[in-house]
Amino acid sequence: MMEKAPRKMIIIFISLMCFVLAFYISVQPRNLKTLDLEQNWLDVQQQRKAILNYTCTKFKLYRHDGILDPSVAKMLYVEHNHKFIYCEVPKVGCTSWKRILLLLTMNISRDFSELPQESVHTARMYTKLSSYSPNKQRQLLNNYTKVMFSRQPFERLVSAYRDKFHRNRTDDYYIKSIAGFIKSKFRKSNESEGPLTFIEFVRFILQEPPKHSDIHWRPMSLLCDPCNIRYDIIGKFENLKQDSNHVLMDIGAPKDFYYPHIREHATDTGEEASKSYFRNLSSDHLQGLVSRYYLDFKLFGYPVF
Repeated sequence: MMEKAPRKMIIIFISLMCFVLAFYISVQPRNLKTLDLEQNWLDVQQQRKAILNYTCTKFKLYRHDGILDPSVAKMLYVEHNHKFIYCEVPKVGCTSWKRILLLLTMNISRDFSELPQESVHTARMYTKLSSYSPNKQRQLLNNYTKVMFSRQPFERLVSAYRDKFHRNRTDDYYIKSIAGFIKSKFRKSNESEGPLTFIEFVRFILQEPPKHSDIHWRPMSLLCDPCNIRYDIIGKFENLKQDSNHVLMDIGAPKDFYYPHIREHATDTGEEASKSYFRNLSSDHLQGLVSRYYLDFKLFGYPVF
């Protein structure tokens, strides 16, 4: 009997070790896969930053005065609870990001879709970097996680055109005021009926000073100044959900926070749909747009259209 007891203990021990080893082997590939995905994402980030830094150097876009352009400061949202600064780029998923910012600021968990779009854009709880002194701005930029998102420039332009001038809202500011103003510039007084055409929209854009153009079609390089603000994460609309969820994880957002799969408007456009809008443009107009958004193409690694 005494000899059987140690043998029984050895068998139990070996069985336990086999179970532990089997469990370890079963979860190890999953852990390795997770690590590989994380490393791949970090590698992509390094590649994006390398392209951006190369372009900033090539075109001498770095400034050394340390002064932040006031128009850029107005685009930067500060979320203190998670030490997070987000640069708003319209038509690059910013409505959903504003929902997230609002909930993070209020420190509550709630279904993102419960926040109406209008309230997201007009809420007074946001804090912008422009509300601080230059010294405080530098302090926040040096210590907070800074994030911006880019999008293929011409797809963003088409999305802005469709959203602002082809929605079924006749009382909308853009349809009533901006479209009317643009048509008055390029049409005879008795030809003002009908929607604003894309060609008219492009002609108007090419006559505007880029820095003072509407934020929905202002170049991303002017909105966020990525050469002089060292963004910790550069996300892309083309990889929006994955990049956004990495941001949330990086800033320590609650685990139930994730980038919502919400289609903000039925105006988001892919490459083929966008190309259809450019087929009727003259070569001069097309070249004018390439010149205007050239830095956006180069800084964020998009092939020229």
